[in-house]
Amino acid sequence: MEAYLEALDLWEAIEEDYEVLPLPDNPTVAQIRSHKERKIRKAKAKSCLFAGVSQTIFTRVMALKSAKSIWDYLKEEYAGDERIRSMQVLNLMREFELQRMKESETIKEYSDKLLGIANKVRLLGSDFADSRIVKKILVTVPERYEASIASLENTKDLSKITLAEVLHALQAQEQRRLTRQNHVVEGAWPSITKLNRAKRNISRRIKHQAIKVQQETK
Repeated sequence: MEAYLEALDLWEAIEEDYEVLPLPDNPTVAQIRSHKERKIRKAKAKSCLFAGVSQTIFTRVMALKSAKSIWDYLKEEYAGDERIRSMQVLNLMREFELQRMKESETIKEYSDKLLGIANKVRLLGSDFADSRIVKKILVTVPERYEASIASLENTKDLSKITLAEVLHALQAQEQRRLTRQNHVVEGAWPSITKLNRAKRNISRRIKHQAIKVQQETK
């Protein structure tokens, strides 16, 4: 979040928590421009912080007046002291290592779960490289993705491959597999319909013969 705010040139409004003083009498054009920019920067900083929190947290910070006070609250809420933060990171790392993709999951669902854990670690101030997520996905997905992984190994340098490239390749295979399954089901439907029709015809013939036998015995 800090890097994001710096990229938007808003971090100063939080870090320094400067006060925007009223304009003097007969201000110059430069003073008016500077005054306006500083007010806008503080407002944008608050807006960015509000946008980056859940609805529950928003209700707790919405009454705070400055971006600095919001930031301080969020640091305490998400981090706590150093010991607690270290324990939180350790628990998240353990949770990440225990993850395995379920047969019922899609690549998107699994990668979103891993990214969610990684982003929690990052919010606590620890680094978490995308390359770690890439390695995790490559070694924990089910065997049905082996063909795509083998293709990546033959065509890409896996030490440099991006998370987006891995997800694109695996999702493409997933989509092809789903399409083939749909075709199989569609192809099987006429046969199932024909079989059901044959069963109904046999049932009618048996019923007709039973009625005929009953009539002959009377």
